[in-house]
Amino acid sequence: MSLRLLLDSANPEDWQVWWKTGLFTGITTNPTLLRRANRACNFQSLGELSATALELGVSELHLQAWGANANALETCATQLASLAPGVVIVKLPITGAGLLAARPLISRGIQITFTACYDAAQVLLADALSANYIAPYLGRINDQGRDGHSELLTMQRALNAVESSTRLLVASLRSPSDLIHLAAGGCNTFTISPEIARELLENPHTTAAAEQFERDATTP
Repeated sequence: MSLRLLLDSANPEDWQVWWKTGLFTGITTNPTLLRRANRACNFQSLGELSATALELGVSELHLQAWGANANALETCATQLASLAPGVVIVKLPITGAGLLAARPLISRGIQITFTACYDAAQVLLADALSANYIAPYLGRINDQGRDGHSELLTMQRALNAVESSTRLLVASLRSPSDLIHLAAGGCNTFTISPEIARELLENPHTTAAAEQFERDATTP
């Protein structure tokens, strides 16, 4: 499967800047990102964001469902999916409630990303339900004193071994080196912040070479 990069932001200004680069195949959000962007986590606010995504031509917008139990998650997810059918991919936590909510949603053709993945066995649960994505949190796994890179590569190998159509959506990257390390090991789908995206584009040696080209091009 080819590389997919998704922009991790709930700020439409970030969307406007980065979507036109052509680097991204989708956008991911969650309630924490909404709060940082000073946007409410409700259906009106998410409807406005969905409309903006449609105007930009975004093909995937991942929105996190919320609810205290499986029924509440399913109801919320159904409403989120209706904001932009075929574009919104609903995010559910890979908990017992999230798994119970996912099955009827998937049977109705609603696309699902499981989130809050911390263990390799969880990716097989996502595969068993034919979820579109499952998102392990690299940085947070490392914060627990574990080897996040090794564990995520094990997750990817497990999905490859069962010939899964579920994509491992690597989240919580802390630096561009995380992306390179995991891509070299076989991971191909990442959600990255605007800050990480800027770091990927800002190599001082490349900038210096480009400036030299410009000077040489205009020298008589």
